[in-house]
Amino acid sequence: LHDWGYFAEPEPNVGNRAVECARGKVVGGSSSINAMAHVRGHRADYDRWAASGLAHWSYAHVLPYFKRLESWEGGASAMRGGDGPLAVRTNGYQDALFDAYLEAAAAAGHPIVGDYNAAEQLGFSRAQCTIRDGRRCSAATAYLRPVLARPNLTVVVRAHATRVLMNGARAEGIEYLCGGRVCRARAAREVLLAGGVVNSPQLLMLSGIGAPDELAGHGIAVNAARRGVGENLQDHVMAPVAYRRRSPGPFQRNMRLDRMVWHLMNAYLFGRGYATDLPSPLMAFLKTADVLEAPDVQLLFHGGPLNARPWLPPFRRAFPDAFSVIAVVLHPESRGRVRLASSDPLEAPRIEQNFLAAEHDWRTLRAGLRMVRRIAREPALAPFIAAELAPGAGRDGDADLDAHIRALAITVHHPLGTCRMGRVADGMAVVDGELRVIGVEGLRVVDASVMPDLVGGNINAAVTMIAERASDLIRGLPLLAPEMATARLAGNK
Repeated sequence: LHDWGYFAEPEPNVGNRAVECARGKVVGGSSSINAMAHVRGHRADYDRWAASGLAHWSYAHVLPYFKRLESWEGGASAMRGGDGPLAVRTNGYQDALFDAYLEAAAAAGHPIVGDYNAAEQLGFSRAQCTIRDGRRCSAATAYLRPVLARPNLTVVVRAHATRVLMNGARAEGIEYLCGGRVCRARAAREVLLAGGVVNSPQLLMLSGIGAPDELAGHGIAVNAARRGVGENLQDHVMAPVAYRRRSPGPFQRNMRLDRMVWHLMNAYLFGRGYATDLPSPLMAFLKTADVLEAPDVQLLFHGGPLNARPWLPPFRRAFPDAFSVIAVVLHPESRGRVRLASSDPLEAPRIEQNFLAAEHDWRTLRAGLRMVRRIAREPALAPFIAAELAPGAGRDGDADLDAHIRALAITVHHPLGTCRMGRVADGMAVVDGELRVIGVEGLRVVDASVMPDLVGGNINAAVTMIAERASDLIRGLPLLAPEMATARLAGNK
């Protein structure tokens, strides 16, 4: 109901599985269905964008927008924003397992970081989440709902955009289906697409903006030839290490049905209690080699088994307690694409993730899994780990890990890049540094599809930052001044 239900094409590197590609089909988009993690990424990510020709997207340039968008629980500082629309707080989930993980990480030689969105990302930290008063703070909650009463705003739901209305190379509006009727909305100034990494390139191609041979294959006339539309798809791929817990933890205890009902009522009515935090309170950003400029592996922690469900004696027994640590490849070299399946706007496009097509990605994911296992051998975790469930004891070689990855690797749901930013002279760029579709008048794209490559972590914060900058670009306002001193602090810490 709230998800487009997309799946990638089956691929041999993931055991010929069709990996799901969840995308939010709801007001607020994927920020309304994600895991609420708030991660800016590493300063080097944005400096890399700047070095590619997008000079005004450096870390110094984007930092003031990250600060403007957030209301951080610790208040404003040189690195954090204190009064923005998006509420951000530390995950408060309590479980002695995760205290032991921090102790084990330190013993294994990893730094413990107080705030990975400040001066230093490398190391283990408590996770940060977009939660306000115990509830999800999505883009819709933060930005849209407070202004719904404005007379110049109309929100249409249960509508499906079918194409951009074009007059030659100029965008003049949007055509959409609603209530069984074809409707049109005309733009006085600009059309703004925020359909996301899958739907924005699909809509551009349906409107005659894309690679001429791709469009011709579906009988679509070319309005603007942009070969990069739908190309450059990138996503974070992950594989887990799962453990059986030695004795039941708080997640299993609180999933008992009578307790769960109380927790949900407490969260819904008062915005507090156990159900206001996900059981994923830690996050780590690590390097597989010291020479790397930025972390290339992220670790995500899940405090319960993925097949957990409410239980209540004598009707249903408690599930066996387990937990997992997920290794994520932060900067994959593999690239996929989004293609039209047909000229029918109601038919889902073809998503070719092309996961693990590059040997670099295999090496990084294997190294990440071995990091997880190395930390698990520290004495601090011995009271919590009864056995390794997957990949399983004795499965240590590259072939063993590769078989495990093929069987279980999936997306971390951070796809981007299919309408990427770049210099106008770049034949594969789709939008310029001001998010305007190259070769088209009156059309911008404002979503994850414009990102040139992956940032080092969950991408919701970066997408919101792009939207904040876009709001100034659209209104013709001066961009916020780069914060050079703070950027140098972050780089030299």
